Amino acid sequence: MKTFRYTASDVVFQAVDIFLLTCFTAVCIYPIIYVTSMSISDSVQIALKPAYFLPRGFSLNAMALLLGKPEIWRYYGNTILYTVAGTSLNLFLTVLLAYPMAVRSFGGRKIVTALVVFTMLFSGGMIPSYILVNKLHMYNTRLALIIPGAVSAFNTIIARTFFSSLPTSLSESAKIDGATDIRILFQVILPVSKAILATLLIYYAVGHWNSYFSALLYLPDSTKHPLQMFLVKVLVNNDPTLLAGQEVGIDRVFLGDQLKYCCIVVSSLPILCVYPFFQKHFTKGAMMGSLKG
Repeated sequence: MKTFRYTASDVVFQAVDIFLLTCFTAVCIYPIIYVTSMSISDSVQIALKPAYFLPRGFSLNAMALLLGKPEIWRYYGNTILYTVAGTSLNLFLTVLLAYPMAVRSFGGRKIVTALVVFTMLFSGGMIPSYILVNKLHMYNTRLALIIPGAVSAFNTIIARTFFSSLPTSLSESAKIDGATDIRILFQVILPVSKAILATLLIYYAVGHWNSYFSALLYLPDSTKHPLQMFLVKVLVNNDPTLLAGQEVGIDRVFLGDQLKYCCIVVSSLPILCVYPFFQKHFTKGAMMGSLKG
């Protein structure tokens, strides 16, 4: 058996590659470490010197103060509702649109594909979208955060490319057995498409979880705001309501900035916990959906 020997250029390439990947990983991980350390440090100590890596002292006062606010749980509930309902609708409609575009026997697939691609290049803009939502009586309703973005053209193209890469023998054998197109889709195609479904789920769920601009435009009622609107109030507008009821003193001054880090941790933790479970399927689906045609 012939053994492979590394040349000097191979060793140099791998060393440079490992160094660059290590630097890239550090750039991605360090903000998470920094924010987490600042959120659980003692507020007085981090006011004197920030916690760059390890927490300075340990205190959950800021976290307890944040989680003790009823508003945070209302925002959380709204975000979970928008994410679950919106992602479910997104997956259903995207699959229904992408699969016919991948079926070669469908005569209008080129026209449909062209129309979908057209929406990626041109859009009506913010003002026409606002007028449309208002005319459809969705303004200041929860539907305004779910219906307008029900289908993503980019994700539809990824799903269509993935479906096109599947063997045609799957659907042909099912048709011979008398299966309809709907049955083929849901009982034959989707069971072998877990990778692309996981990819679409991550794309849509993260988009809904991080969305705040639509709520800023269409939801004047604060009781319907998602969690990200709460972050905008705290991080951008410096809303002092989080410290309401806190006794005036040195702790109140130091807790103000620390609460911002706690808000970031609380809002990011669910996505960070869910993503590892879909990572394998996500990587496979993203590669097959973008490279095969």
